[in-house]
Amino acid sequence: MIFTWFGFIISLGVILIVARKNLPLALFCGALVLGVFTIPFISIPYKIFYTLTDPSIVLLALAMGVIPMIGGTMKQSGQMDDLVNNLRIGRKGLMALSPAIMGLLPMPGGALLSAPILEKGGEGVSADLKVAINNWFRHLFVMIYPLSSALIAAAKISSLSVYTALLSLLPTFAFALVLGYVFFVRRVRGTIDYSSSFSLKKLLIPLGIILIAPLLDFVLKKTFTLPVKETATILAVCTAFVFSLVVSKSKPNLWTIAKKMKPWNFTLIILGMFVFLHIFQASNIADLIAAIPLPTATLCVVAGFILGFATGRVLLPASIIYPVYLTSGAITPFAFAVIYTSIFFGYVISPVHPCVCVSIEYFNVSMKKFFKIMALPTIIIFTATLLTSIIFF
Repeated sequence: MIFTWFGFIISLGVILIVARKNLPLALFCGALVLGVFTIPFISIPYKIFYTLTDPSIVLLALAMGVIPMIGGTMKQSGQMDDLVNNLRIGRKGLMALSPAIMGLLPMPGGALLSAPILEKGGEGVSADLKVAINNWFRHLFVMIYPLSSALIAAAKISSLSVYTALLSLLPTFAFALVLGYVFFVRRVRGTIDYSSSFSLKKLLIPLGIILIAPLLDFVLKKTFTLPVKETATILAVCTAFVFSLVVSKSKPNLWTIAKKMKPWNFTLIILGMFVFLHIFQASNIADLIAAIPLPTATLCVVAGFILGFATGRVLLPASIIYPVYLTSGAITPFAFAVIYTSIFFGYVISPVHPCVCVSIEYFNVSMKKFFKIMALPTIIIFTATLLTSIIFF
């Protein structure tokens, strides 16, 4: 048991250290270290092979490589300038709303769609602050999104209506919204200088490019029974990419864009992340976390946060933690909200969370700086959930 815990901690340390140089390599190295300590050695190459030959993961990884090319094309063609110049909601509004819009139209890698808007609209704003805003506000609205698969599944496990679960999360949502403003948005300075009059056309074209991918992804998945659902994602992002090229006022230089955006890094990030996740699932770390000798509610809050952080997922920890709580009785909406909040914000700052990885890669921010800026508001929320579990349960 101690050996397994040691391996888990070392693997996270390896990710943080190696990520200073290369994030995709950090994820692969962290996965290998975790595997050496927690599963039979012969299983490690099998997990890697399984990941790299899974059509859903490969398609998702390829889609993640296309998304930065969309942003690069929009920047080079002037479409991003058009969007920022005609989305007249002020700099603070633009910084907070653009990731929130992407969050309400959830698709894998959506943080990469809002990142170019923050980059352009937030000129002069520090890169680590852009990453924090992009990550915090994108996921804040996903937390109470009634079509979120994680929320739907967690509510189902808890025998609650998804709307009852949603309502129970509103106080946390409001609290996190205030924290997001105080710690992040309030620090945004300056205004956007508009050099031309408002143009609806110049607003709708780039906005259409950005929104067509998540909308088409959603429609295809809801309309057709696809053998590999990520087929919808790759079709959606490729459609948006082609649309961006077609409406461009000049012919973009794709090689120049690729050299700047490094789309292969984003593809490798997804592959590394899933190798880590599959090795984690094959280990018994989740069982060890669930066995921590604490009162049930407090255990669920602590273990939920750790699992959310370790897996970069909400659904996987929820499928482990809520059944643990059910051993002590039914889950009330209040208990559901406290546990879900803890899991969710562990996931929000996870180093193996795709949106975290692609955001820090896009803005060229170190993992250390990301944790430094995200730590305090996350600790406040986790402490609040922990104290609530101790006092009220």
